[in-house]
Order: sequence, then structure tokens, then C-alpha cells
Amino acid sequence: MLQSGMRRFLLPLLLSWIACTSAQAQSPLLAHGLIIQLKPGAQAQVSRELPSAAHAKRESMAQERMAAVAQGAGVKGFAHRHLSGDHRLMRFAQPLQGSALEDTMRRLRLHPDVASVEPNVRVPLAQIPNDTNFALQWHLGSRSGAAAALNMSSTWAITTGTSAVTVAVLDTGVLRSHPDLLALGSRLLTGYDFVEDVDNANDGNGRDGDASDPGDWVTALEASTAAFAGCERSDSSWHGTFITGQIAAATNNASGIAGLNWNAKLLPVRVSGKCGALLSDILDGMRWAAGLSVEGVPINANPAKIINLSFGGDRSCTSSYQTVIDEMAAVGALVVVAAGNGSGAASRLLKRPADCKGVMAVGAVQRDGLKTSYSFIGDNMALMTTGGHGSGTSTMLLSADNTGLTVPAANVYDYKSGTSFSAPLASGVASLMLSINPGLTPDALISRMRTSSLPHINIGGFPSCSVNSTVACNCDTAVCGAGLLNPEAAMVQASQPAAVIGSLSSVSAGAALILDGRSSLAIGQATVTSYAWSLVDSGGTTIASANGSLTQIITPSVAGSFMVKLQVTDSLGRIGQTQLAISTTSVNSEGTAGGGGGGGGTVTWLCAFLLGVLTVMSILSRALSVFGRSPLRLLNTLLRKT
Repeated sequence: MLQSGMRRFLLPLLLSWIACTSAQAQSPLLAHGLIIQLKPGAQAQVSRELPSAAHAKRESMAQERMAAVAQGAGVKGFAHRHLSGDHRLMRFAQPLQGSALEDTMRRLRLHPDVASVEPNVRVPLAQIPNDTNFALQWHLGSRSGAAAALNMSSTWAITTGTSAVTVAVLDTGVLRSHPDLLALGSRLLTGYDFVEDVDNANDGNGRDGDASDPGDWVTALEASTAAFAGCERSDSSWHGTFITGQIAAATNNASGIAGLNWNAKLLPVRVSGKCGALLSDILDGMRWAAGLSVEGVPINANPAKIINLSFGGDRSCTSSYQTVIDEMAAVGALVVVAAGNGSGAASRLLKRPADCKGVMAVGAVQRDGLKTSYSFIGDNMALMTTGGHGSGTSTMLLSADNTGLTVPAANVYDYKSGTSFSAPLASGVASLMLSINPGLTPDALISRMRTSSLPHINIGGFPSCSVNSTVACNCDTAVCGAGLLNPEAAMVQASQPAAVIGSLSSVSAGAALILDGRSSLAIGQATVTSYAWSLVDSGGTTIASANGSLTQIITPSVAGSFMVKLQVTDSLGRIGQTQLAISTTSVNSEGTAGGGGGGGGTVTWLCAFLLGVLTVMSILSRALSVFGRSPLRLLNTLLRKT
């Protein structure tokens, strides 16, 4: 029983270790040396000598300091030279990587004469794919002529993705015959068709295992019938194929277009047919895509961590939508949604699902960075990115398409615009971030993409945006989110450790609450070395211990909400952080929590006692391991003797 309990305690740590080693295996860091910045020393005071003599004296003293630093850190077999300022290059006799590199850098950082250490790594050239139409994808190119462009060549120099990440596209289905999708091979998963109504499905049946797009046209005659009341005559859109191509078209294959993620798996989930999608089909499709059960449907064997949902809405977020989105977050799936499009004098205020809590709502800007006339905006917006505008090839977005007005015809590449095509750009970037750091939660992805965004563009002569703006306008953070999507900076943010606060249940006012940060992860062979809990908005509560992986707080005695923040630092000095909003509910006379309340977990005095036991066990485990004894074996021995 003791061993079983100890295993349960150590299991989260074991899982974290597995995740870290998996991430390291994907992109091992190979250093040919180190760039070391020395702290200002005695050589800085050499000023009265002749310039040449002073330089020689400073260099001699620096040589002595570097020799002392290397000796103190136990580094052997190196040469070094001056770079600039206080920075010196330490060359290795042989390149180092993995634990040997991490240990060497850690020892050097601890030396009192060292200000900073960074690996001297080989920097790859910017990746420019050879796809024949890549030059026409201005939105993936340089920002020199398009302020809203993504400059993907620099991002691809960092990562082109991994097949360990699955992105689900909930849409009209997909045309597997399109050359840029056919070339994906096994990366394009089977998916599922969730369109339940046979008339709406347009493929002769209801739900089945075929996520192909048969076309979603509506004839004038159909639009006049009761079955399609409120629909307008329209040609087939091939909407899902266009979006799938944006995210992961076969890239660098000397043909067609480039997708953002060159290696991710794509999961087509057909939820939309003629005249759009039923809400029930969307909700079931979301659950299935994330690996949750749906009545009458086989379990999805390839759960997605990114779910692209390019659907608008006609009302504010409803209970059913919010419940499913909460379920997505609970299983670690990020829901990326289009902000929505408007026309005429209608309000541009966000509607469902873009106004639901926990989604990444993405709006559209023009090539020049101004908000498009059509994009919805609001205070739930995460960020903006290009969505195309106008009618020219230099302002719209290019992706996979089809010429069929009804059923599929010739596979081609064509131009479209709308927030529907802004969302997949953010989905693709999020999937690339997960290839670097698979431990990032949905909240962490949103936070880091917002943090890394570029400032909004402001062009003189144009009005400031509001929800009533129906023309191109200057965005600000009040209604357009944090800024413009910036993929390269997002990859840098992804390399920081992931601070993760364990999921919580309901919280009662005036109760003891344990906050768990043990699932926080570092990248590669780095480890999380410190934790720092703080209160962003205390609501009258305090934190008992601010520096442990586990901490306890006593919630305010009055029902309300407050915000906690966890910041973690890894063994390379990199920092990651996350925040969690906690709502408390009042306790009735019988001692049970009343009302709703979001995320939190109450604990009794017993739980507080268990927290102390867990902490002691952790310390004991570390201490005993120093003496080379198995903590479990030694603890069992001690118990048998008592």
C-alpha cells in the first residue's frame, strides 16, 4: 500500500519527465561552444595606460578570469577569444548536447564572475519553400510590403512542425482529391461526418465515417422550401478544403501552395452542409474531435489539441456552446474561432462562439494592418491577423479550392477573404508552438500568442475602431485584442517553460484550497527549478507558501472571484507563467456549497494535512536519494522497525 501510494504521488512527476524527454527528442540542441558574458571586473578600471597597453592588459586579465571560471566550473579542453564588450566565446573541443550541455551551462551560471551564458549554436537559413505558388501567398511572406504578413520563412527556420500534433478542422469536409491534400498521405486523417439531417448533408445519408465534401450548394428552388427556409441560393463553397490547405497543404514539394505546418496531422470533421451547420452537429463534432464520447459514434483515435472553428453566430454565447468549450479546455484542446463577418450598417460586435469564454477569437485586418470593414470585434478578441479584403489577388488570400458550382469539378487554387480564413492562420501557428512545447495548455497558448503579438497598426486619416465601425479603421487593444499575430515571436514564447495549474472543481467561500503546479513543464532536458505563486486580484485572500509546487490558500469568506498567478523558472533561467480565475460560492446553513461558481477545489482540514504529508514526502524523497538509497525501500525498512 505504501509503495502504491508513493507511486501515485510520483506519477505526475514521471509523466512530466516523459513529456520533457519527448520534447527534447524532437529538437536536440547541439552547441559548438558557449558565449559567456563576464561581470565587470578589475580590467574595467584599466584606463591610464596607453590604448595598446591597456588593451593588452585587459585581455591578459580576461584570459586569467576565463581560466579561473572554467576551472571553477570544471570545464576542460576549450579555447576562447573576445567577441564584444564583456562577451567571450568559449570553443569546445567537441560539440555538446543534452545533459552534458545543460550541466556545463548550469555550472558556469553559478560562477560569481559570470553574468550570462548562451549556447553557440548553428543558426539555419530562413526556410523558403519551393511550392510554385508560394510567391502568391503574400500573407506568408515578408512584412516589408505588407504590415499584416506573417514572415513565415523566419518561423520555419525554427520549426516546421511535427506529426505528434493533430489539428481538427470543423467545417464542410474536405476534398481529398486536391493535389495539395492528396500529397499529405497519412497526415490527412479519415475524420468523421457529423451532418445528421439527410437533406442538409447532401450526400444521401446522415452521419458516417466519410468526411468528404460533396458540395453545399443551395438552388433557388430549395431556398423557397420549408426545409431551407431562411437560406439563400448559393454555389458550393469548398470552405473546409480552403482552410485545410491554409493550415497544412503539402509544403516544399515543388507544387501548389505552402501550409503553415509542414508535418502536422489534419483531422477533417464535417459539421456543415447545405445552408450551414446545426448547432448540435457542431457541438458533437467538437467533442469528438477532442477525443470525448458522442452517442452512436466511435471514439476518435486521434484527438486534436487544436480545433479550428470558422463559424459565426447570430447571438451571444449560449450555455450549450460554453459547456462544450469548457470541456475542450479540460482535455487540453484549444478552440480557435473566427471573429465573424458583417455587412452593411449592422453592428460588428462579437457573437457566439467568438464571445464565449476560453476560445481564441481571431479577427481580420487588411494587408496594411487596418481592421477590415467586415470583421467583428469586441473585448473577448485574442488578436488580429490578415483575412484578406477587396477583390484583388494582392489583397485576398490564396489556398486550395475547386471550380465546381455544385458537385466537385477541377481542383484549383483561388482567392478568398473573411475572418474564416484568419482563424486557421492562428490555428497553424498554435500547432507549431505545440511542436516545440507539447505541455502548453489552451490558456498558455492564448496568453503566449497575445504576449508575442505585434502592436496594432495606426494609419493617419482613418477612424478608430468601434463595434459600430463599418469601414476600415485603426484597431486598439480595447476591441481588437492584444495585437497582430507574430509567428516567429510566438515560437520564442513557446520555448519558455509551461506553467500549469491543476484543474479545480467547485470552490466554497472561506474554505482551504490547494493549488497544484506540479504538471508544469520545461523543454528538453531542462527542469522546472522554482515556482512563484502570487495574487493578481486577491479578493481578500492570501497565499500560505509562495514558492512551492503545491500551495494552499484560504478563500475569502464572502462569495466572489479572484485571480492567482503561477510563474515557473527552468534550469536555463527561462520563465513561463499562467493565471487562473477562481470563483467562490456561498455556503448554506447545512454546510454545502450553493449556486454555480467556476473552477476551484475545496479542501477540509484533512486535505490541508495531506498537503503537508505530500510536501514532507517530496523533501524526504529528495534527501534520501542523495545517500544512494531507494526512498521506498528505506521508508519500508523504517516502518518495519517501529
